[in-house]
Amino acid sequence: MNIAAVTAQLRTTDLESSIRFYTQKLGLALEFRYQDFYAGIAAGAASFHLKRVDEPDPSVAYVREAGHFHLYLRTDAAAALAAEYARRGVKLIEGVHETPWNTREFVVEDDQGHTLYFGEALQ
Repeated sequence: MNIAAVTAQLRTTDLESSIRFYTQKLGLALEFRYQDFYAGIAAGAASFHLKRVDEPDPSVAYVREAGHFHLYLRTDAAAALAAEYARRGVKLIEGVHETPWNTREFVVEDDQGHTLYFGEALQ
């Protein structure tokens, strides 16, 4: 048996706002939309889903306070991507930095407060 992909799901109280954040601010693509409560966002060869809910995601505060992430997105040019996002008005929660595990990373939060890490493997 072979697993072809894994898809994460983020909860949002405002599907329109979240779609705009991921497509206009981050430059990702709307993969699909189902009625007014579900959408898929393509991030290169990967994707994740957005689901409209009535209450804010209860994990946001815990993830933020504990230094965890909701999504980790790999890139091959973290510094350039961070600069592009800053030009688009995306607030960097943590600027570009190198880690002890040999990556270059930066951190943003989406319109709902989900923590998104972007990382580049260093040689």
